[in-house]
Amino acid sequence: MKNPDLTIIVPLFNEEDCLQQLFDSMRKFLAETPVAAKVLFVNDGSTDRSAKMIEEFCNADKRFHSIELSRNSGLSTAIKAGIDHCKTELIGYIDSDNQTTPMDFLKFFPFLPEFDMVIGIRAKRNDSIVKKLSSRIANWFRDTMIHDGITDTGCPLKIMKTEFAQRMPFFDGMHRFMPALVQLQGGKVKQIPVQHFNRSGGVAKYNLWNRLRKPFFDTLAFRWMRKRYINYSITKEL
Repeated sequence: MKNPDLTIIVPLFNEEDCLQQLFDSMRKFLAETPVAAKVLFVNDGSTDRSAKMIEEFCNADKRFHSIELSRNSGLSTAIKAGIDHCKTELIGYIDSDNQTTPMDFLKFFPFLPEFDMVIGIRAKRNDSIVKKLSSRIANWFRDTMIHDGITDTGCPLKIMKTEFAQRMPFFDGMHRFMPALVQLQGGKVKQIPVQHFNRSGGVAKYNLWNRLRKPFFDTLAFRWMRKRYINYSITKEL
């Protein structure tokens, strides 16, 4: 049997209050997607009922799969683990908090394969003032420092070609620069407005301080890495 064309990675940590709604919306997407697809949960060391719920989902629908990290390692590690386990031509990414919907992935497909990554722009954000303010400051600083032209790099709705995803030089914090990492390889990125909703349950894992501190240092790390990044193409081999 041919491998599905798309794997959607869902990294999560202690999201038991969100998972049932996510499962239902993901099944709705799988029923309408024009490409064969599956879902890969990446459980980042959850200590609540998330692992049990994921196991039930996977048993109920064979299009759902999961891996579980041995300990809580952070979002970048969870995404990297998911990417490493994908064998499909395309990789999708969505958060587990239901603030975005997988149904908006349907808007992305017309731009593939012309573009190497398609990402969302949260046009009307339903977030707290703290999240909106910290995101605006972080996006301004990132754009000032690296000039990648990406409006909303933190939007958790992305589809990318696996060949680009698996070449990304990932380290902690690099999930904030996935579009720029595709551009670094010479890839083309398309941005599409998507819906944004209030969190369906649970709590956010970040406050104002770490929403600003981490992006600041991560941007400096990205600038350092970009100056030293090795990229080449072979024109002839005998």
